[in-house]
Amino acid sequence: MKTVQYVYWQREDAWIGHLAEYPDYWTQGRSLDELKENLRDLYADLSSGAIPEVRRVDELQVA
Repeated sequence: MKTVQYVYWQREDAWIGHLAEYPDYWTQGRSLDELKENLRDLYADLSSGAIPEVRRVDELQVA
């Protein structure tokens, strides 16, 4: 099973988050469990090519 990092926070009655590798693509849920399910769906869409021109975060070795 693969794992990915995500960032999340609560704003009023909603849980909001994004995948660390894809910080431009946010989702939300009414509960933390719903947010996690929405993040799984978002990951599937982003990694499958269903969303065009996906922007990512990566690391670059410079020295």
